[in-house]
Amino acid sequence: MADGARALLGSRGGSPASSPQLGGRSRSQPPPAPLSAPGHGFRRVTLTKPTFCHCCTDFIWGLAGYQCEVCNFMSHEKCLKHVKIPCSCIASSLVRIPVAHCFGPPGHYKRKFCTVCRKQLESLAFRCEVCELHVHTDCLPFACSDCRQCHQDGHQDHDTYHHHWREGNLSSSARCEVCKKTCGSSEVLSGMRCEWCGILAHASCYIIVPPECTFGRLRNMILPPNCVRLVSRNFSKMHCFRISESLQTEPDEDEDVDGLTQGSVKDAQISTDSSKQTLKIFDGNDAVKRNQFRLISVPRIAKSEEVVEAALRAYYVNDDQQHYELQTFSQQTLFSDDIINRNDATEETNPGPVFREAVPEAWIIRAKSKDHEVIRIYPGWLKVGMAYLSLRIDKESTTQTVIKEVLPQLGRQTECLQNFKLLEVLMGSKQVQRMVLDDQEVILSRLKDIRKTSIRQMNQTRFYIVENNKSVVRVNLFVGGLPPQLSAEEYTNILKDDLAIKTNLLSLSHVYSVQGAVVLEMSCFSEAERIYMLAKDTTVNDKQLTAAVIPEVLHTKLPQNCCPLLVFVNPKSGGLKGRDLLYSFRKLLNPHQVFELTNGGPLPGFHTFSQVPYFRVLVCGGDGTVGWVLGALEEIRHMLVCSEPSVAILPLGTGNDLGRVLRWGAGYSGEDPYSILISVDEADDVLMDRWTILLDAQEAVESAENGILEPEPPKIVQMNNYCGLGIDAELSLGFHHAREEEPGKFNSRFHNKGVYVKVGLQRISHTRNLHKDIKLQVDQHEVELPSIEGLIFINIPSWGSGADLWGSDHDNRFEKPRIDDGLLEVVGVTGVVHMGQVQGGLRSGIRIAQGSYFRVTLLKPIPVQVDGEPWIQPPGQIIISVAGPKVHMLKKSKQKQKKTGSLKETRTDSVSITEVGH
Repeated sequence: MADGARALLGSRGGSPASSPQLGGRSRSQPPPAPLSAPGHGFRRVTLTKPTFCHCCTDFIWGLAGYQCEVCNFMSHEKCLKHVKIPCSCIASSLVRIPVAHCFGPPGHYKRKFCTVCRKQLESLAFRCEVCELHVHTDCLPFACSDCRQCHQDGHQDHDTYHHHWREGNLSSSARCEVCKKTCGSSEVLSGMRCEWCGILAHASCYIIVPPECTFGRLRNMILPPNCVRLVSRNFSKMHCFRISESLQTEPDEDEDVDGLTQGSVKDAQISTDSSKQTLKIFDGNDAVKRNQFRLISVPRIAKSEEVVEAALRAYYVNDDQQHYELQTFSQQTLFSDDIINRNDATEETNPGPVFREAVPEAWIIRAKSKDHEVIRIYPGWLKVGMAYLSLRIDKESTTQTVIKEVLPQLGRQTECLQNFKLLEVLMGSKQVQRMVLDDQEVILSRLKDIRKTSIRQMNQTRFYIVENNKSVVRVNLFVGGLPPQLSAEEYTNILKDDLAIKTNLLSLSHVYSVQGAVVLEMSCFSEAERIYMLAKDTTVNDKQLTAAVIPEVLHTKLPQNCCPLLVFVNPKSGGLKGRDLLYSFRKLLNPHQVFELTNGGPLPGFHTFSQVPYFRVLVCGGDGTVGWVLGALEEIRHMLVCSEPSVAILPLGTGNDLGRVLRWGAGYSGEDPYSILISVDEADDVLMDRWTILLDAQEAVESAENGILEPEPPKIVQMNNYCGLGIDAELSLGFHHAREEEPGKFNSRFHNKGVYVKVGLQRISHTRNLHKDIKLQVDQHEVELPSIEGLIFINIPSWGSGADLWGSDHDNRFEKPRIDDGLLEVVGVTGVVHMGQVQGGLRSGIRIAQGSYFRVTLLKPIPVQVDGEPWIQPPGQIIISVAGPKVHMLKKSKQKQKKTGSLKETRTDSVSITEVGH
């Protein structure tokens, strides 16, 4: 488990407790930072604006405070000895298991702080879609790869998970689990939070919290990371978590969102002070090639060691400045006793060579060559912890000699050298890159090459010794949008023609012919990546293909009482609130159990959970979205081990009638997503009828093959809420046409209802004699219709955004309606005015019949709508009957959430800390 870059140093065997002072300034400085201030280089500063301590969060009174010259950590003098948070310059060395972040598009995030420089995010910034990391665009390259480990990928997999601590960005009301005092702040980056269980603590308190994480209050709903396997070498984190790239805003080529150019201007704050000069600093050849630099501000007369020191700070490098030097682009080196002087003046008291020409504005910081060095070797088979061995190497040390020296220290001296390999790991914030070193690779030369490329990258590079096991490559790729009702052989031929698949590298592991989708199991990473990218740009029969990387759920490892929640979110519903919910649920749960419906629909999610013995479903969307998911569930039910999962609803649509009936509310209005998950966990299981509607039109259509008129084949649709004929469907059709003309305007429930009213007013004077245009038969008996304009079949006691169309009056002719009684209620309305009175609670509809089998004969084309989806139905027969087994729905419990104290305490496991002690 990646324990975060902000982990406690004292609990890490062999980790440095403090860094050397960066440079040897002659001006007044405080004593060296105490051992409890890991990696920081504090200096006394004069405060010019209100400032808060990052350690105790209290206001710093007076004009003086202590600030870290690298990460801007601000502290009282009295708090220096209590600082536990490590500096950003050593953050990467404290990561347990490197896991790259999943950054979304840059945006503006109010009242958030950058994890790297600790400053408030006032400009464009990035946030991780999986964890709570926020970072400036220019700080992004310096963020370490300490994201949550959400699946096993073959590298240091384990079953025991420790808390994954993340510092700061807590609410000001957050309270510490240990001392029960406030640990959050809206003024500074402070306080710690486990990103799995949600436990909160002070930076000085979290060290006594038991290290093992049990995932908190949501433990039974979370898909445990050790039960998910996904080997995704060539796929980005966005692809792995199926995060829609359509939401990403790609910057222009001249926009440097990796930000070494733009952000450094902010950091340097180019001064107009004549005694200061601003220099461009590149950290290696890669930065020169990309023209990515940092700006530093130094005195016009400054020793080169001071400039080197400032340059190292700018790149968050925790090392002695004596090991580095500055070079111009012409490779002319500054010696340690040179004086930089923009005015071509030198100090008489400091003899030595100087530049006679003007000092260049741009410099490259280089590492001095060494004849020997001490490197860290991490054993790759350790499941928990990050113990390492320190090994001295010289010019003769190769990969093979390093392995030979390391194995005896690990107690494996009897094993063959060929059974092991040395892995170079670059822990970038966006991607963790692994490379196997050749047996004859000279390690010292390799280090020199890395530093020449980038000093920063050297700071993020590790070496692992791993067992040389041949791992089986298996990548599962879901491909949808194919023609339905074909055989596996026919799908293979289509993929050969359109995607040029190589059958020797893949196989069709699952075929969903009804939905027109297949799951490809591949044994080659590059082939999987090629097909994934090609499928997104391929159409078959004028239909766009969809592709998604599917994780493998290790169902045999699931805990006995685990009932993971499968979450479907429609990001287009609810005034785009779906996007925020996607982000929230990915953070609260395992991202592998959250699926975006615009990327392949519900099928990828159900396929992922097909072997899970027991799970629940949460659908975030309108009634149409709920019907979509329930329809997909009905089609794939026979292929699921859990064939009847219970379904909860988070209503995001306009009417949300089913959500109202099941007590989930009239619509989502920004409630805490955590509270919603608790409500789902405590919800009651109820049954609901679903209905099949057979549409058998008598109208002939022209055959595409021979041009001969043939009867239109019957169509089958599923109904959950209601089916309307006549004026009700006519209004829905008008709304549907208005939305198709200007879809961008339909992003709020208020606007949508306004359009409904407008369409209704336009048809208020229309008269239709619907009872003359249709015939109704209920349970084999003819029913005489009154004079009506609309006929509605209702399955739930909510219609048209919460109206009770059937009414509550007792009637001996009919049974009391229930959603699981196997009966539909038939109601008539006389027009738009009558419908308005029903929605206003002034009247109810005209009760006509109640039954389980209905046949409607249309004598002319009639508007029809089923669960809000309208169309014009030609003359013919409509048959409505009960569909298959009843579906299991989750009804929100009337009981209030179980009281376990504050919301903070509800998120935790009531961790016992008194037994651990300080």
